Amino acid sequence: MKRNIAIVCGGDSSEYEVSMKSAKGLYSFFDKERYNVYIVCLSSQDWHVELNDGTTVRIDRNDFSFMEGDKKKTFDYAYITIHGTPGENGLLQGYFDLLGLPYSTSGVLVEALTFDKFVFNQYIKSYGVRVADSMLVRRGFENEIDEAEIEKRLGMPCFVKPAADGSSFGVSKVKNADQLAPAIRKAMMESDEVMIESYIEGTEISIGCYKTEKNSVVFPPTEVVTNNEFFDFDAKYNGQVDEITPARISESTTERVQKLTSAIYDILKCNGIIRIDYIITHVKEDGKDVDKITMLEVNTTPGMTPTSFIPQQVRAAGLDIKDVLTDIVENQF
Repeated sequence: MKRNIAIVCGGDSSEYEVSMKSAKGLYSFFDKERYNVYIVCLSSQDWHVELNDGTTVRIDRNDFSFMEGDKKKTFDYAYITIHGTPGENGLLQGYFDLLGLPYSTSGVLVEALTFDKFVFNQYIKSYGVRVADSMLVRRGFENEIDEAEIEKRLGMPCFVKPAADGSSFGVSKVKNADQLAPAIRKAMMESDEVMIESYIEGTEISIGCYKTEKNSVVFPPTEVVTNNEFFDFDAKYNGQVDEITPARISESTTERVQKLTSAIYDILKCNGIIRIDYIITHVKEDGKDVDKITMLEVNTTPGMTPTSFIPQQVRAAGLDIKDVLTDIVENQF
């Protein structure tokens, strides 16, 4: 009997369309000889599954089932590729836990923790992981901020970003204190909490990892090069970036990044594929050249279009994405 796999996409964030593209990518990657694969689209008002004949039918939220003709179908596994709420913040994971349905991401606590960038940074730095200095602004208190204090503590330029959302929308690189207030208003359109973060000069890289009972895999890192102010939506999805895999960093630094990525995976007790973004800064210490590694964020539902980082890294590692997905699914049975 083939297992029924739901590729769960959509959501209620600004990254809806990105999620839909990831779902199509995943659908093309999955082993159709082994699984019956369906795309399931969720939003606050509409839960439906796409059938092979091009029609859609409603998902019954009571048990995540649907009717195909006169037959009731249920799923054996959910591959979550929602970027933002409810698939990246623990809400959907809690629902699937109640149903007893295995899924591709980490559990409720890890999803909620990593979704809130400010809270997660405070947590992970207690394990000795270097993160950028940051401050939090909550909705209702944005008029009480002290621009001079922020500039003194974090320096300029700095980043203003939604604290609890993806990293494609609402992000601004602020170059002087006068730009803080409008940047905070922009970020507040995506999240009730805003993180103001110090800017770190260096090479941006992104690296994926997954572990099963049989395998522990840390992929080659990807170097992100863009002429934009930062790795924004246009850089990510409109081709305004060069993505170099493997990254042009030393072998020793690559090994350190891979080791750190594996350690963070274990600290969080993650499940499925995660992707961690870092900044590598070249400094001199005691007359020696040293690469400092600063963690930017953990992405627990990384993009999965054919040109996304993870598929690139899978290919660079000499692996087949179809086998990787099969390994992840079968690990929970």
